[in-house]
Amino acid sequence: MSTQDNLPIVVVGAGPVGLAAAAHLAERGLDFLVLEAGDGPAAAMASWGHVRVFSPWRFNLDHAARRLLEADGWIAPNLEDLPLGSQIVTDYLEPLTKLPALAGRIRYGAKVVAISRDGLDRVRTTGRDTAPFLIRLADGTELTATAVVDASGTWPTPNVLGGSGLPAHGEPEAAAFIETALPDVLGSDRERFAGRHTLVVGAGHSAANTLLALAQLATEAPGTTVSWAIRTGAATRTYGGGDADALPARGALGSRVRALVDSGAISLHSGFSVRAVTVDGGQVTVTARSGAAVTADRIVSATGFRPDHTIASELRLDLDPIMGSTRALAPLIDPNQHSCGTVPPHGVDELTQPEAGYYAVGAKSYGRAPTFLMATGYEQVRSVVAALAGDWDAARDVQLELPETGVCSSSAALDTDEASCCGTPEPAAADAPRGLATGIAGGLLTLPVVQAVTVETKTGGCCG
Repeated sequence: MSTQDNLPIVVVGAGPVGLAAAAHLAERGLDFLVLEAGDGPAAAMASWGHVRVFSPWRFNLDHAARRLLEADGWIAPNLEDLPLGSQIVTDYLEPLTKLPALAGRIRYGAKVVAISRDGLDRVRTTGRDTAPFLIRLADGTELTATAVVDASGTWPTPNVLGGSGLPAHGEPEAAAFIETALPDVLGSDRERFAGRHTLVVGAGHSAANTLLALAQLATEAPGTTVSWAIRTGAATRTYGGGDADALPARGALGSRVRALVDSGAISLHSGFSVRAVTVDGGQVTVTARSGAAVTADRIVSATGFRPDHTIASELRLDLDPIMGSTRALAPLIDPNQHSCGTVPPHGVDELTQPEAGYYAVGAKSYGRAPTFLMATGYEQVRSVVAALAGDWDAARDVQLELPETGVCSSSAALDTDEASCCGTPEPAAADAPRGLATGIAGGLLTLPVVQAVTVETKTGGCCG
């Protein structure tokens, strides 16, 4: 008899992907427990709740979660509306956590600090696959589980400012001057930016979101100035295609940022690879490898995120040395070869580790690749849960519907009227293609899916 008998499957993290895993586990009748470090669901998403996402509601709902909610009388929001991050939490995720199928199976304030095998360290082999997982919490509590679905994400571990992947010289000492991605510039964080000079570092669209908010603040608060530093020689990635962009919302966003740069409202410093950060009184000077320097009052680091596998250091993980994902997944998500829109379908086969029963899913599964979409996470957990239930046909029937445009990310700095869906066909409510959704990619907000192409595989392998 396995020593795992009668133990739950533990899901780490109660964000959108973790709760989608819980919904699929509930539908399958499997015992589970969700451990969430925060005091409520989707703590990371709540921290950028002031941002309106580009993707309409119909792309942000997991299908198992939606089925459970609607069976309980929940009425979906207008599927074409563009929600704030806070609305995704309050109008979708919070009601999901209160359903009878999930309510008693979520533990808040439960920060996982280590995962091992009960009675076995990483070296021991005999009896390993039948030994329960041992999960240790920050308060010293220990739990056992038959499997672990790690959806803890990457939000707590942002990338550094340094342009070589290492912290810039003096970066730790300047931490009090550095904000992570998507501060609420026009809301709760306003006083930290009003009347001050802010340097935004990063070329992604979360950087663009912050730049537009700061530019708006500059029209309201005298003395507010904005600088922008990017490693590349041009801001093409952020500007997008303008009027010719396949996604009008992204084009409009890029056009607005470009116009602000052209007008001088935003001072652009291109080819700026950060080497050092120096604090001098109440200001901070950021110096590039080229020797160029910018002195500011605040820095917003919008350089993305990276995974932290420390909690699983006693498990047998075979991680790609470059991406930090599984080796099977790495070539499918390599940003040198793929955008979000060209990532092939993948599921349990690509997420399997030498440690049987442990699966990193969601943003964490992508390691340092910025090509993750919430859609991908939903399909990952559907596949993994099907495998845990022994339904391998379903587990390997992996399907994704992603944008041919290859757009990975954008902010939601536009008004709702400007950030329309761009004519994406609406899937039927109950039978929509799995995986058609958008979300956070490496800390950036994704655009709505348009001009979608369905790619399917029965083996979970790469379909080119």
